[in-house]
Amino acid sequence: MDPVTLTTDRLVLRPVGPQDTGAVYAACQDPDVQRWTTIPSPYLREHARGFTEQLVPDGWASGSLFTFGVFLPAGDLTAMLGLTLRAPGVAEIGYWAVREHRGNGYVTEAALAACRWAFTQASIDRVEWRAELGNRASRAVAERAGFTVEGTLRCALDNKGVRRDCWVGSLLPSDLGLPSTAPYLPAPER
Repeated sequence: MDPVTLTTDRLVLRPVGPQDTGAVYAACQDPDVQRWTTIPSPYLREHARGFTEQLVPDGWASGSLFTFGVFLPAGDLTAMLGLTLRAPGVAEIGYWAVREHRGNGYVTEAALAACRWAFTQASIDRVEWRAELGNRASRAVAERAGFTVEGTLRCALDNKGVRRDCWVGSLLPSDLGLPSTAPYLPAPER
């Protein structure tokens, strides 16, 4: 799939490239990003280069990982967001925010834009969100974006070689007033 750029009222979402390596490296020095995400720790410049120069373009080229840098119109990196295909029609969302841009609603706004794109342009019918138990910031973003928290999965997340319990949730096209690409029959309420 060809890389795309999305815009919202306040943000530009675009694939990162070599010109963004320094900003990615700087943001990933944040202990909170290293703690709650699966990025390497310590995070080295070579990790940032591999991410911006290989992982991101390869993901777009194969249609398996759609990574967006989330930028202010002036060019400041505010967050990173990715949609990883897990099964036909199912993607998992992941994100982190640059420390100085937290609390402004940027990640929620970006998540909604990326999910809307996935539902309308990438044949996705379910976006899953997972976060380690205790990552309240990630959960708050997911809930503000309209994800339904479906429960807790034991031993379901691997973070740097340690299995951890995680919350899991989902967002469906119908949650945003959009049609699905495949028929969906919800279970009857009891």
